[in-house]
Amino acid sequence: MIVITAPTGNIGSHLLTSLLDTAPAAGEELRVVVRDPARLPDQVRERVEVVTGSHGDADVVDRAFEGADAVFWLVPPDASQTPQDAYSTFTLPAVKALAAHQVGHVVGVSALGRGTPVADRAGLVTASLAMDDLIAESGVAYRALACPSFFENFLEEAASIREQGVFTDVVAPDRKAPLVAVADIAAVAAGLLLKRSWTGVDSVPVLGPQDVSPNDLARIMTEQLGRPVRYERQPFDELYTALIGYGLNDAFAQGVVDMKRAKDDGLDAGVTRTRATATPTTFERWCAETLKPAVLSEVAS
Repeated sequence: MIVITAPTGNIGSHLLTSLLDTAPAAGEELRVVVRDPARLPDQVRERVEVVTGSHGDADVVDRAFEGADAVFWLVPPDASQTPQDAYSTFTLPAVKALAAHQVGHVVGVSALGRGTPVADRAGLVTASLAMDDLIAESGVAYRALACPSFFENFLEEAASIREQGVFTDVVAPDRKAPLVAVADIAAVAAGLLLKRSWTGVDSVPVLGPQDVSPNDLARIMTEQLGRPVRYERQPFDELYTALIGYGLNDAFAQGVVDMKRAKDDGLDAGVTRTRATATPTTFERWCAETLKPAVLSEVAS
């Protein structure tokens, strides 16, 4: 029995699709934890066991983890809370349920940065690493997927790219760093959940195929979209003001800013890419298949 949290999110939906194709042949049953089962396609609900509710709720995870052999753990950060509450406090009921039900293996979505000089001042990443430590203390075999920023973050800027030919961030224009597609993260998670010969606690870097800078990304977007796209660096204080304006908790907004500042100071550069840590989807391919339709869809309509 494999339990999947956040099965309707970016990573979880890819993972669930993959496991629906592969888990039955491996003799695995699937159980999902979801707030609103109606968000699952009918054909999915017919093939999985559904536990309704939040996986931050003690009663929900107690039901969900009973009889489970493995759990995919992903915390959707709640921007109305502090980073500590959004990650570790949310996770604490699950940690107790993992121990109570003697779940053997957990694969969690976390972040790069452990062991770097900025790991203790990296905002949301620091909170995510503390969550990993909390899960590890439960006694399960744990693999934290150490991820950089996602390609999919650029979908939030589709309108700006379409209307102004601009995307923004706070890092230096030539700061090269890993970047990854969520589908590749899901693929790594699926492999770990199905082949559970691993023991102990470790992180698994998921680094994408190459390091890229904002200037590289602007060039690739320009080539793939067939229109000029440029990068505009935003001051850190402007980012904080904008996040507060969106209604984020003050501490959470500061956590985002601190994470971004740490990334500009090399937070994601602490792991060397190898064949084992590289993933296949290039930014060029993702732009052509995902970003381009999002940017051009309103133009076409």
